[in-house]
Amino acid sequence: MNKYFDIKDKVYDVTEKYPELIEVLANAGFENLRNDMMRKSMGKLLSIETALKSKNINVDVFEKQLVEAIERKSDMTDNNGIVKNVDENAKVSIKGILPCPVRMQFIESFEKFVESQDYKINYNLNAASMGMDAIEAEIMNAKTEDDLSDIYMSAGFNLFFDNKYMGRFRDKGVFKDHRIGKLNKSLDNENISVKDPEGEYSIIGVVPAIFIVNKAVLGDRKAPTSWEDLFKKEFENSIALPTSDLDMFNAIMLGIYSKYGKEGVKALGRGLLKSMHPAQMVKTGGRKDIDTPAISIMPYFFSKTIKENSNLSVVWPKDGAVISPVFLLTKKKNYENSKPLIDFLFSKQVAEVLGADGKFPQTNPEYDNKLEESQNFLWAGWDFIRSNDIGEILRNTEKWFYGEE
Repeated sequence: MNKYFDIKDKVYDVTEKYPELIEVLANAGFENLRNDMMRKSMGKLLSIETALKSKNINVDVFEKQLVEAIERKSDMTDNNGIVKNVDENAKVSIKGILPCPVRMQFIESFEKFVESQDYKINYNLNAASMGMDAIEAEIMNAKTEDDLSDIYMSAGFNLFFDNKYMGRFRDKGVFKDHRIGKLNKSLDNENISVKDPEGEYSIIGVVPAIFIVNKAVLGDRKAPTSWEDLFKKEFENSIALPTSDLDMFNAIMLGIYSKYGKEGVKALGRGLLKSMHPAQMVKTGGRKDIDTPAISIMPYFFSKTIKENSNLSVVWPKDGAVISPVFLLTKKKNYENSKPLIDFLFSKQVAEVLGADGKFPQTNPEYDNKLEESQNFLWAGWDFIRSNDIGEILRNTEKWFYGEE
């Protein structure tokens, strides 16, 4: 049971107390709740639990989404979605962008850690949905490493590799991967290794992109089993992709370009029907509307919200789920003070929180990512990243994807 409502409470009572949930529930198929009269009449008869079960929605999973919406609203009201501490006597500083589905769980664990320490920590932990303007500004304005925070935690190839941003410090020996030994076997094996061979960048976990196929819209077409399948002419104007999620979009562009080149990026662009948030993609529930995509590319996490017995099926591409890494970038300088926090961030405890029961695979070797051998990954690799101007590649792939060149 969460601290905000009981799952057996009436829909009306919960939405009266937390009106931000009206839109969340409406997007899940309860469109009538947008009509205040219907919400009052129907909502007083049905509990949250009964309503969700009526549409075959996983109650436990969706309850977490409702709680996340409440807490996100609270954060936005209180401090613009940012959890932070500023103390001029702090010995360590960290800035981070956290995946929304696990953000509040991480912050709860993080703040307990902070309270257990005998020294002050400056932190600024933003929700991914709120953007990364503060981090970008700090990095852009930094003239030397002393202007940077001790630790950065975020997804985003452009943020950490573009020469306009952190790429300026990459070759100056500023950063160090302080983790020793092999990573989790699912991300460090004969087929893939996300461990930086030069020992500068750390990856704490990854966000895999998979396909959700709407069988009602697919029709007589054979369901795609790989990224290469999506390049086929039959899937033009048939694909939804979260282009507004720049970290995931950039990871897909980089992964596709590294394996299939410019033509692969352009072919995927021709498939674009619309840009959708993953929650919107799941919301379609297998309907066959005129603008409903046949295939939706989305983070693996959102596949757990799909209703049973719907027309939607999950496809893990056989050429690998493209991954958007969550980087942990730590400075060599001030390591003595940073070490307890770095060790905490690398811990199994944090992996359990960020892993979301295996939906966000972690690099901690003790964590169970709950993956089958066939669930492999597609990513550009360190050699590709080190030998190319990633900022330029991302700017070019965006043009190719949208057919501008």
